[in-house]
Amino acid sequence: MKRVYLSIGSNQGNRLQHLQAAADRLEAHPGIRVKSCSAIYQTPAWGFSGDDFLNACLAIDTRLDAPGLLEYILDTEKQLGRIRSEEKGYRPRTIDIDILFYEDEIIRETNLIIPHPQMEKRRFVLAPLADIAPGKIHPGLQVPVSRLLEECPDDSEVTRTDLSIRLRKDLLFSAMNYLAIEGNIGSGKTTLATMISEEYNGKLILERFADNPFLPRFYKEPQRYAFPLEMSFLADRYQQFTDDTSRPDLFKSFMVSDYDIHKSLIFARVTLPEDEFYLYRKLFDLMYREVLKPDVYVYLYQNTERLLQQIRKRGRTYEQDMPYDYLEKINRGYMDHIRNNPEQNVLVLDVSDMDFVQNKNDFREIIDKIHRFHDEMQHL
Repeated sequence: MKRVYLSIGSNQGNRLQHLQAAADRLEAHPGIRVKSCSAIYQTPAWGFSGDDFLNACLAIDTRLDAPGLLEYILDTEKQLGRIRSEEKGYRPRTIDIDILFYEDEIIRETNLIIPHPQMEKRRFVLAPLADIAPGKIHPGLQVPVSRLLEECPDDSEVTRTDLSIRLRKDLLFSAMNYLAIEGNIGSGKTTLATMISEEYNGKLILERFADNPFLPRFYKEPQRYAFPLEMSFLADRYQQFTDDTSRPDLFKSFMVSDYDIHKSLIFARVTLPEDEFYLYRKLFDLMYREVLKPDVYVYLYQNTERLLQQIRKRGRTYEQDMPYDYLEKINRGYMDHIRNNPEQNVLVLDVSDMDFVQNKNDFREIIDKIHRFHDEMQHL
Protein backbone atom coordinates (compact mmCIF):
# COMPACT_ATOMS: atom_id res chain seq x y z
CA MET A 1 0.00 0.00 0.00
CA LYS A 2 1.32 3.42 -0.99
CA ARG A 3 0.52 6.61 0.94
CA VAL A 4 -1.00 9.28 -1.29
CA TYR A 5 -2.35 12.77 -0.60
CA LEU A 6 -5.25 14.15 -2.62
CA SER A 7 -6.82 17.58 -2.90
CA ILE A 8 -10.58 17.68 -3.51
CA GLY A 9 -12.74 20.71 -4.26
CA SER A 10 -16.15 21.77 -5.54
CA ASN A 11 -17.82 25.09 -6.39
CA GLN A 12 -21.01 23.97 -8.15
CA GLY A 13 -24.29 22.63 -6.81
CA ASN A 14 -24.29 20.97 -3.40
CA ARG A 15 -20.58 21.34 -2.78
CA LEU A 16 -20.44 19.36 0.47
CA GLN A 17 -22.41 16.52 -1.07
CA HIS A 18 -19.95 16.39 -3.98
CA LEU A 19 -16.98 16.18 -1.60
CA GLN A 20 -18.68 13.43 0.39
CA ALA A 21 -19.53 11.51 -2.77
CA ALA A 22 -15.91 11.72 -3.92
CA ALA A 23 -14.66 10.32 -0.60
CA ASP A 24 -17.32 7.59 -0.67
CA ARG A 25 -16.34 6.49 -4.17
CA LEU A 26 -12.67 6.42 -3.27
CA GLU A 27 -13.45 4.25 -0.25
CA ALA A 28 -15.57 1.95 -2.42
CA HIS A 29 -12.51 0.86 -4.43
CA PRO A 30 -11.06 -2.39 -2.97
CA GLY A 31 -7.53 -1.08 -3.52
CA ILE A 32 -8.02 2.24 -1.72
CA ARG A 33 -8.30 3.01 1.98
CA VAL A 34 -9.08 6.59 3.01
CA LYS A 35 -7.08 7.07 6.20
CA SER A 36 -7.81 10.67 7.18
CA CYS A 37 -9.45 13.88 6.03
CA SER A 38 -8.69 17.51 6.73
CA ALA A 39 -11.17 20.13 7.78
CA ILE A 40 -13.17 21.68 4.94
CA TYR A 41 -12.12 25.19 3.89
CA GLN A 42 -14.05 27.79 1.93
CA THR A 43 -11.87 29.60 -0.59
CA PRO A 44 -12.38 31.98 -3.50
CA ALA A 45 -12.16 30.65 -7.04
CA TRP A 46 -8.51 30.52 -8.09
CA GLY A 47 -7.56 31.59 -11.61
CA PHE A 48 -11.08 32.55 -12.73
CA SER A 49 -14.21 34.38 -11.58
CA GLY A 50 -16.77 32.07 -10.00
CA ASP A 51 -18.46 30.92 -6.80
CA ASP A 52 -16.38 30.04 -3.77
CA PHE A 53 -14.97 26.55 -3.47
CA LEU A 54 -15.12 24.07 -0.64
CA ASN A 55 -11.72 22.37 -0.44
CA ALA A 56 -10.25 19.54 1.61
CA CYS A 57 -7.39 17.05 1.52
CA LEU A 58 -7.47 13.27 1.94
CA ALA A 59 -4.73 10.85 2.94
CA ILE A 60 -5.20 7.47 1.31
CA ASP A 61 -3.36 4.18 1.16
CA THR A 62 -3.63 2.42 -2.19
CA ARG A 63 -2.43 -0.62 -4.08
CA LEU A 64 -2.93 1.22 -7.38
CA ASP A 65 0.06 2.64 -9.17
CA ALA A 66 -0.02 6.37 -9.97
CA PRO A 67 -1.45 6.01 -13.53
CA GLY A 68 -4.08 3.53 -12.28
CA LEU A 69 -5.09 5.87 -9.49
CA LEU A 70 -5.35 8.79 -11.91
CA GLU A 71 -7.60 6.71 -14.16
CA TYR A 72 -9.94 5.93 -11.26
CA ILE A 73 -9.95 9.59 -10.17
CA LEU A 74 -10.88 10.79 -13.66
CA ASP A 75 -13.68 8.23 -13.79
CA THR A 76 -14.87 9.38 -10.36
CA GLU A 77 -14.98 12.99 -11.53
CA LYS A 78 -16.96 11.92 -14.58
CA GLN A 79 -19.41 9.89 -12.47
CA LEU A 80 -19.94 12.92 -10.23
CA GLY A 81 -20.84 15.17 -13.12
CA ARG A 82 -17.62 16.93 -14.04
CA ILE A 83 -17.44 17.83 -17.72
CA ARG A 84 -13.93 18.62 -18.90
CA SER A 85 -13.51 21.20 -21.63
CA GLU A 86 -10.83 21.22 -24.32
CA GLU A 87 -10.48 24.97 -23.82
CA LYS A 88 -7.57 26.21 -21.74
CA GLY A 89 -8.02 27.85 -18.36
CA TYR A 90 -9.87 27.16 -15.10
CA ARG A 91 -13.65 26.75 -14.90
CA PRO A 92 -16.35 25.98 -12.33
CA ARG A 93 -16.64 22.29 -11.52
CA THR A 94 -18.79 19.91 -9.49
CA ILE A 95 -15.69 18.09 -8.32
CA ASP A 96 -11.96 18.39 -8.73
CA ILE A 97 -9.59 15.69 -7.43
CA ASP A 98 -5.82 16.14 -7.74
CA ILE A 99 -2.95 13.90 -6.70
CA LEU A 100 -0.59 16.02 -4.61
CA PHE A 101 1.94 13.41 -3.47
CA TYR A 102 2.33 9.73 -4.35
CA GLU A 103 4.71 8.44 -1.67
CA ASP A 104 7.93 10.38 -2.42
CA GLU A 105 7.86 9.76 -6.14
CA ILE A 106 8.58 12.43 -8.73
CA ILE A 107 6.66 11.75 -11.94
CA ARG A 108 6.83 13.83 -15.11
CA GLU A 109 4.57 12.41 -17.79
CA THR A 110 2.29 13.98 -20.37
CA ASN A 111 -0.91 13.49 -18.37
CA LEU A 112 0.52 13.13 -14.88
CA ILE A 113 2.86 15.39 -12.91
CA ILE A 114 3.62 14.55 -9.26
CA PRO A 115 4.10 16.36 -6.93
CA HIS A 116 1.27 18.52 -8.20
CA PRO A 117 2.75 21.54 -10.02
CA GLN A 118 2.43 24.92 -8.34
CA MET A 119 0.86 23.49 -5.20
CA GLU A 120 3.33 25.46 -3.09
CA LYS A 121 1.74 28.65 -4.49
CA ARG A 122 -1.85 27.70 -3.64
CA ARG A 123 -3.06 28.36 -0.11
CA PHE A 124 -6.32 26.51 -0.72
CA VAL A 125 -4.25 23.33 -1.21
CA LEU A 126 -1.68 23.85 1.53
CA ALA A 127 -4.04 24.85 4.37
CA PRO A 128 -6.05 21.59 4.37
CA LEU A 129 -2.94 19.54 3.56
CA ALA A 130 -1.21 20.96 6.62
CA ASP A 131 -4.11 19.66 8.75
CA ILE A 132 -3.22 16.03 8.03
CA ALA A 133 0.43 16.10 6.88
CA PRO A 134 2.26 19.14 8.25
CA GLY A 135 5.59 17.28 8.35
CA LYS A 136 5.35 15.72 4.90
CA ILE A 137 8.44 16.67 2.89
CA HIS A 138 7.89 17.87 -0.65
CA PRO A 139 10.18 15.45 -2.55
CA GLY A 140 11.13 18.08 -5.11
CA LEU A 141 11.57 21.15 -2.91
CA GLN A 142 12.73 19.21 0.19
CA VAL A 143 10.60 21.44 2.43
CA PRO A 144 7.81 20.32 4.83
CA VAL A 145 4.21 21.24 4.08
CA SER A 146 3.95 23.40 7.21
CA ARG A 147 6.80 25.59 5.97
CA LEU A 148 5.34 25.77 2.46
CA LEU A 149 2.14 27.12 4.01
CA GLU A 150 4.02 29.70 6.08
CA GLU A 151 5.92 30.93 3.04
CA CYS A 152 3.08 30.67 0.52
CA PRO A 153 2.86 33.87 -1.58
CA ASP A 154 -0.88 33.38 -2.18
CA ASP A 155 -2.81 35.90 -0.05
CA SER A 156 -6.27 34.49 -0.84
CA GLU A 157 -8.66 34.28 2.10
CA VAL A 158 -8.96 30.65 3.20
CA THR A 159 -11.66 30.10 5.86
CA ARG A 160 -11.94 26.94 7.92
CA THR A 161 -15.57 25.78 8.15
CA ASP A 162 -17.47 23.57 10.60
CA LEU A 163 -18.35 21.18 7.79
CA SER A 164 -16.82 17.71 7.62
CA ILE A 165 -16.57 14.63 5.46
CA ARG A 166 -17.67 11.37 7.06
CA LEU A 167 -15.23 8.56 6.42
CA ARG A 168 -16.28 4.94 6.51
CA LYS A 169 -13.61 4.18 9.12
CA ASP A 170 -15.06 6.83 11.41
CA LEU A 171 -18.56 5.41 10.97
CA LEU A 172 -17.49 1.78 11.22
CA PHE A 173 -17.75 1.43 14.97
CA SER A 174 -20.03 4.37 15.69
CA ALA A 175 -23.05 2.06 15.37
CA MET A 176 -21.58 -0.16 18.09
CA ASN A 177 -21.63 0.49 21.78
CA TYR A 178 -19.25 -2.28 22.82
CA LEU A 179 -16.90 -4.62 20.93
CA ALA A 180 -15.20 -7.51 22.76
CA ILE A 181 -12.00 -9.11 21.47
CA GLU A 182 -11.37 -12.55 22.94
CA GLY A 183 -8.93 -15.41 22.46
CA ASN A 184 -6.64 -17.90 24.13
CA ILE A 185 -3.50 -16.91 26.02
CA GLY A 186 -1.07 -15.32 23.54
CA SER A 187 -3.61 -14.95 20.71
CA GLY A 188 -3.04 -11.19 20.30
CA LYS A 189 -6.36 -9.96 21.68
CA THR A 190 -4.84 -7.13 23.72
CA THR A 191 -2.75 -5.96 20.77
CA LEU A 192 -5.73 -6.00 18.40
CA ALA A 193 -8.05 -4.24 20.86
CA THR A 194 -5.41 -1.54 21.38
CA MET A 195 -4.91 -1.06 17.62
CA ILE A 196 -8.67 -0.76 17.03
CA SER A 197 -9.10 1.75 19.85
CA GLU A 198 -6.27 3.92 18.50
CA GLU A 199 -7.34 3.73 14.85
CA TYR A 200 -11.08 4.23 15.39
CA ASN A 201 -11.31 6.41 18.51
CA GLY A 202 -12.55 3.78 20.92
CA LYS A 203 -12.43 3.68 24.72
CA LEU A 204 -10.00 0.87 25.53
CA ILE A 205 -10.85 -1.54 28.34
CA LEU A 206 -7.97 -3.88 29.19
CA GLU A 207 -8.03 -6.77 31.60
CA ARG A 208 -5.87 -6.03 34.61
CA PHE A 209 -4.53 -9.21 36.08
CA ALA A 210 -0.75 -8.91 36.36
CA ASP A 211 -0.87 -8.53 40.15
CA ASN A 212 -3.09 -11.54 40.81
CA PRO A 213 -1.20 -13.39 43.59
CA PHE A 214 -2.71 -16.76 42.72
CA LEU A 215 -1.59 -16.90 39.08
CA PRO A 216 2.09 -17.89 39.53
CA ARG A 217 1.04 -20.40 42.19
CA PHE A 218 -1.63 -21.86 39.91
CA TYR A 219 0.88 -22.59 37.14
CA LYS A 220 2.97 -24.53 39.68
CA GLU A 221 0.12 -26.27 41.56
CA PRO A 222 -3.05 -26.03 39.43
CA GLN A 223 -5.26 -28.36 41.45
CA ARG A 224 -4.58 -26.55 44.71
CA TYR A 225 -4.98 -23.00 43.47
CA ALA A 226 -7.59 -23.34 40.68
CA PHE A 227 -10.64 -22.35 42.74
CA PRO A 228 -9.16 -19.29 44.52
CA LEU A 229 -7.62 -18.20 41.21
CA GLU A 230 -10.91 -18.38 39.30
CA MET A 231 -12.88 -16.73 42.10
CA SER A 232 -10.39 -13.87 42.34
CA PHE A 233 -10.44 -13.42 38.57
CA LEU A 234 -14.23 -13.38 38.56
CA ALA A 235 -14.42 -10.77 41.32
CA ASP A 236 -11.74 -8.60 39.73
CA ARG A 237 -13.20 -8.82 36.22
CA TYR A 238 -16.71 -8.09 37.42
CA GLN A 239 -15.63 -5.07 39.46
CA GLN A 240 -13.35 -3.69 36.77
CA PHE A 241 -15.77 -4.32 33.93
CA THR A 242 -18.76 -2.71 35.61
CA ASP A 243 -16.65 0.28 36.63
CA ASP A 244 -15.22 0.78 33.12
CA THR A 245 -18.45 0.27 31.16
CA SER A 246 -20.60 2.38 33.47
CA ARG A 247 -18.53 5.49 32.73
CA PRO A 248 -18.66 6.09 28.97
CA ASP A 249 -16.15 8.54 27.51
CA LEU A 250 -17.99 11.33 25.71
CA PHE A 251 -15.01 11.85 23.41
CA LYS A 252 -14.88 8.23 22.25
CA SER A 253 -17.12 6.59 19.64
CA PHE A 254 -17.48 3.17 21.30
CA MET A 255 -15.85 0.79 23.79
CA VAL A 256 -13.50 -2.06 22.93
CA SER A 257 -12.11 -4.59 25.41
CA ASP A 258 -9.56 -7.39 25.26
CA TYR A 259 -11.83 -9.76 27.20
CA ASP A 260 -15.45 -10.69 27.75
CA ILE A 261 -16.88 -11.55 31.14
CA HIS A 262 -17.59 -15.09 29.87
CA LYS A 263 -13.84 -15.65 29.92
CA SER A 264 -14.17 -16.43 33.61
CA LEU A 265 -16.69 -19.19 32.90
CA ILE A 266 -14.61 -20.72 30.11
CA PHE A 267 -11.41 -20.92 32.13
CA ALA A 268 -13.26 -22.18 35.22
CA ARG A 269 -14.82 -24.97 33.16
CA VAL A 270 -11.32 -26.12 32.24
CA THR A 271 -9.61 -25.73 35.60
CA LEU A 272 -12.26 -26.66 38.19
CA PRO A 273 -13.67 -30.06 39.17
CA GLU A 274 -17.40 -30.55 38.60
CA ASP A 275 -18.63 -29.73 42.10
CA GLU A 276 -16.57 -26.54 42.36
CA PHE A 277 -17.61 -25.46 38.88
CA TYR A 278 -21.28 -25.90 39.79
CA LEU A 279 -20.86 -23.51 42.72
CA TYR A 280 -18.83 -21.13 40.59
CA ARG A 281 -21.48 -21.15 37.83
CA LYS A 282 -24.26 -20.14 40.22
CA LEU A 283 -22.31 -17.05 41.29
CA PHE A 284 -21.34 -16.23 37.71
CA ASP A 285 -24.97 -16.33 36.50
CA LEU A 286 -25.98 -13.83 39.19
CA MET A 287 -23.22 -11.43 38.18
CA TYR A 288 -23.75 -11.82 34.43
CA ARG A 289 -27.27 -10.40 34.59
CA GLU A 290 -25.81 -7.01 35.50
CA VAL A 291 -23.04 -6.61 32.91
CA LEU A 292 -23.03 -4.99 29.48
CA LYS A 293 -23.26 -7.45 26.57
CA PRO A 294 -21.08 -6.89 23.47
CA ASP A 295 -22.60 -5.95 20.12
CA VAL A 296 -19.97 -8.18 18.50
CA TYR A 297 -17.82 -10.79 20.23
CA VAL A 298 -14.67 -11.49 18.18
CA TYR A 299 -12.79 -14.69 18.95
CA LEU A 300 -9.21 -14.81 17.67
CA TYR A 301 -8.28 -18.42 17.00
CA GLN A 302 -4.63 -19.40 16.78
CA ASN A 303 -3.33 -22.96 16.68
CA THR A 304 -1.53 -24.11 19.81
CA GLU A 305 1.95 -24.10 18.25
CA ARG A 306 1.55 -20.44 17.32
CA LEU A 307 0.21 -19.63 20.79
CA LEU A 308 3.29 -21.14 22.41
CA GLN A 309 5.53 -19.09 20.10
CA GLN A 310 3.70 -15.91 21.08
CA ILE A 311 3.87 -16.74 24.78
CA ARG A 312 7.62 -17.35 24.61
CA LYS A 313 8.07 -14.14 22.63
CA ARG A 314 6.37 -11.90 25.20
CA GLY A 315 8.52 -13.44 27.93
CA ARG A 316 6.35 -13.51 31.06
CA THR A 317 8.32 -15.73 33.43
CA TYR A 318 5.36 -17.53 35.01
CA GLU A 319 3.99 -18.47 31.54
CA GLN A 320 7.11 -20.09 30.10
CA ASP A 321 6.31 -23.62 31.39
CA MET A 322 2.67 -23.52 30.35
CA PRO A 323 1.62 -27.01 29.18
CA TYR A 324 0.60 -27.59 25.56
CA ASP A 325 -2.39 -29.57 26.81
CA TYR A 326 -3.64 -26.66 28.91
CA LEU A 327 -3.78 -24.36 25.88
CA GLU A 328 -5.55 -27.09 23.91
CA LYS A 329 -8.21 -27.35 26.62
CA ILE A 330 -8.70 -23.57 26.63
CA ASN A 331 -9.14 -23.58 22.84
CA ARG A 332 -11.72 -26.36 23.10
CA GLY A 333 -13.43 -24.54 25.97
CA TYR A 334 -13.86 -21.40 23.88
CA MET A 335 -15.18 -23.34 20.88
CA ASP A 336 -17.65 -25.26 23.06
CA HIS A 337 -18.85 -21.99 24.55
CA ILE A 338 -19.27 -20.42 21.10
CA ARG A 339 -21.24 -23.41 19.79
CA ASN A 340 -23.52 -23.41 22.83
CA ASN A 341 -24.19 -19.65 22.86
CA PRO A 342 -25.14 -18.56 19.30
CA GLU A 343 -27.03 -15.55 20.68
CA GLN A 344 -23.75 -13.85 21.60
CA ASN A 345 -23.00 -12.66 18.04
CA VAL A 346 -19.61 -14.40 17.92
CA LEU A 347 -17.29 -13.86 14.97
CA VAL A 348 -14.51 -16.48 14.86
CA LEU A 349 -11.37 -15.31 13.07
CA ASP A 350 -8.51 -17.71 12.37
CA VAL A 351 -5.41 -15.52 12.64
CA SER A 352 -2.86 -18.36 12.81
CA ASP A 353 -1.32 -17.26 9.51
CA MET A 354 -1.78 -13.52 9.99
CA ASP A 355 0.49 -10.79 11.33
CA PHE A 356 -1.90 -7.89 11.84
CA VAL A 357 0.75 -5.86 13.66
CA GLN A 358 3.36 -5.79 10.88
CA ASN A 359 1.04 -6.37 7.93
CA LYS A 360 -1.53 -3.59 7.67
CA ASN A 361 -3.45 -5.52 5.01
CA ASP A 362 -4.06 -8.28 7.56
CA PHE A 363 -5.31 -5.66 10.02
CA ARG A 364 -7.58 -4.16 7.37
CA GLU A 365 -8.94 -7.62 6.51
CA ILE A 366 -9.88 -8.19 10.14
CA ILE A 367 -11.61 -4.79 10.33
CA ASP A 368 -13.53 -5.48 7.11
CA LYS A 369 -14.71 -8.84 8.47
CA ILE A 370 -15.91 -7.24 11.70
CA HIS A 371 -17.68 -4.57 9.67
CA ARG A 372 -19.44 -7.09 7.40
CA PHE A 373 -20.39 -9.32 10.35
CA HIS A 374 -21.92 -6.40 12.26
CA ASP A 375 -23.88 -5.34 9.20
CA GLU A 376 -25.23 -8.88 8.79
CA MET A 377 -26.27 -9.00 12.45
CA GLN A 378 -28.11 -5.69 12.06
CA HIS A 379 -30.17 -7.07 9.19
CA LEU A 380 -31.18 -10.35 10.83
